[in-house]
Amino acid sequence: MTALADRAPHPLRDPRPGPLLAVLLLGQFMAILDVSIVNVAAPTLRTDLGASGAELQLGIAGYTISYAVLLITGARLGDRIGHGRAFRAGLSVFTLASLLCGLAPTIGTLIAFRLVQGVGAALMMPQIMSLIQRTFDGTARARALSLYSAVIACGAVVGQVLGGVLVSADLFGTSWRPVFLVNVPIGLVLLVLARRQLPVNRGERSRGLDPAGVITLSTAVLLLVLPLVLGHEEDWPAWCFVSLAASVVAFGLFVAVERGVAARGGAPLIASRVLRAPGLLVGAAALFVAMINYGGFLFAMALHLQAGLGQSAAHAGLGFAPMAIGFAITGLTWRMLPQRVHGPMIPAGLVVAALGYLVLAPILSGGRSGGMGMAADLFVVGLALGIAFSPMLTVALTHVPPAHAADASGVLVTVFQLGQVLGVATLGTLYLSVENRPGAVASAHALTVTLVALAISAVVAAAFAAVLVRRPRREVANL
Repeated sequence: MTALADRAPHPLRDPRPGPLLAVLLLGQFMAILDVSIVNVAAPTLRTDLGASGAELQLGIAGYTISYAVLLITGARLGDRIGHGRAFRAGLSVFTLASLLCGLAPTIGTLIAFRLVQGVGAALMMPQIMSLIQRTFDGTARARALSLYSAVIACGAVVGQVLGGVLVSADLFGTSWRPVFLVNVPIGLVLLVLARRQLPVNRGERSRGLDPAGVITLSTAVLLLVLPLVLGHEEDWPAWCFVSLAASVVAFGLFVAVERGVAARGGAPLIASRVLRAPGLLVGAAALFVAMINYGGFLFAMALHLQAGLGQSAAHAGLGFAPMAIGFAITGLTWRMLPQRVHGPMIPAGLVVAALGYLVLAPILSGGRSGGMGMAADLFVVGLALGIAFSPMLTVALTHVPPAHAADASGVLVTVFQLGQVLGVATLGTLYLSVENRPGAVASAHALTVTLVALAISAVVAAAFAAVLVRRPRREVANL
């Protein structure tokens, strides 16, 4: 009954799938953009606000922390109050917080507003996948999910490009502030469109919020993310390792709490039947490793181009444009290929990306800028990742029933976010640890080591993807 009720249009407002999808994806693009757009503004932001290293990290990563911690809770709230309402509420908080970030007079206020911005994104983002799952079926759903994954990956790269351009332009002497203020007009337009296009169903209020699950999961994610974000800047003090160990205990406690809720006939935050959907868990594993790879690459390359080669924010940002173009080409057109290759091309794309990382190392060795060779290589890497990401997400969600869309969306969006954080923490830390002195040559050496690690992680993601494209068929046959 719930799934049918959620899918039914409101009697006074019958949303059209095309405009509805456009609103959802633009909101998603804005939220994903904000993860990476601030990276290239970091040096300017640090100078203008006199931030310490730890304060700068929190200013950049505060958004990611609250976003990752509250994503699954945001998915459940969408189930309770209605996905359209939750999207609009999250978008309102995100837009207001973006304005306040752009006007922040001190690093302390910027950190606070970034945390609020992440809360808005955590409420908004899970509703996107939930509404896609409930609005579209069959081929239309696969096409919508392809666009969804393409926007996620392209948003991260475009954020690097746009952030660099905005900071270098120094519009009206505003320095770094436009990287936040750019969200305000977009958010206001989206709020108007969302009121017209998104459904206004009241949700399933009988489904409990599972406060014990919310508290234990939020604590576990926070204990995991915080040391990963701040560890390198703080030189990995003891509290980081204590926090990581405590996160394992907290995740175990969360599992015990959820089993207890289910045994009492309640509604656990993540139902076991959702995790048993064919392909979901192995798909989440493949996406997690792929996002570690992707997040680590963007972070290490941005550091090399700006700190190592001394490029301006705009120059460094535009260096990622070939990758974004390549990803868009294959990420949006892969369904035109014969259906028999849709499965095999996922691991194949990741393997080609691994080779692209290895080829990039000699192109940039010795502190060279790379020129057209780097542009061509990044274009190929973008093509390869685009042909892997979009179908990977589609296959992972193919067999998730619409009634479980909110829970599945919370799980996968959290996996995306945690993967990116872990990529910065591990692969970014690897680059920074190897780069033991300033200069282009030292930076190129550190990047070479990191590119090898990136290639290995891409192959691991390909191995999970190979299991993903085989497993759902077997499981569906046994249902």
